[in-house]
Amino acid sequence: MDCDEMQVIEEPNLSERKETGKRGRKPGRKASTEKVDIRAKLERSRQSARECRARKKLRYQYLEELVADREKAVLALREELERLKKWSTELSEGNIPDGFQQLLEEAGVLKQEQVM
Repeated sequence: MDCDEMQVIEEPNLSERKETGKRGRKPGRKASTEKVDIRAKLERSRQSARECRARKKLRYQYLEELVADREKAVLALREELERLKKWSTELSEGNIPDGFQQLLEEAGVLKQEQVM
């Protein structure tokens, strides 16, 4: 290409730009609204923290109730296990333990044997 063939493109005049288009924070402006915004932000943060603590408290209460229920179930199963161990030793000795007859009747084992 020759230099003679090149076209010159005119750029807009930079001095015509408006001064209101500056970026960044302007000192001294919106000071009162910023204080209100900061106070509102702090209040929202406090409210969020209160709600978080309330949710945490409910979660711990739920878990404590769950643990208490499971502990009751474990104790009941341990008592049943001890009772069955005791019955097992009595049966191996040839004795019929107290309550064993009633358990068999409730299960229907004795009624079926009596019919046969």
